[in-house]
Amino acid sequence: MNDHMANELGWMLDEVLKVPEARHAILLSADGMLRAHSKGIGRDEAERQAAALSGLQSISRSTAEFCGKDGSPWQQTLVEFAGGYVFLVAAGAGAYLAVSSTQDVDMEMVTYRMQKLVDRLGKELTSPPRQDAANFRPGTTVPS
Repeated sequence: MNDHMANELGWMLDEVLKVPEARHAILLSADGMLRAHSKGIGRDEAERQAAALSGLQSISRSTAEFCGKDGSPWQQTLVEFAGGYVFLVAAGAGAYLAVSSTQDVDMEMVTYRMQKLVDRLGKELTSPPRQDAANFRPGTTVPS
């Protein structure tokens, strides 16, 4: 993804942070790659969090059968800390949106804003699986 697209998506992520007490937002792919981040978090920290959050999503998904015999599909993970929350939702095929907040945030408003952002961005938030770099030869195009 080029810098312009990442910046554009970063600006869109900043919209979610208009909820009072929301802190940071990142968009990540299922394999833990950072797609975009809000302006309040540095790229290095956002990349570290993206890797951790993809693992959290994977673990959450693997517990679906605990919720019911057929294992209903994963929709959201919420982690509570003494000082706040981390919200993680699906954002299209192979992409996830994460928002952190303080403990005083309106949780319902955060999840509402996150879903509105996912709905608004639609196809832009889909993240196809990465191509195997070992099979890529210079001078050839990567299939889309």
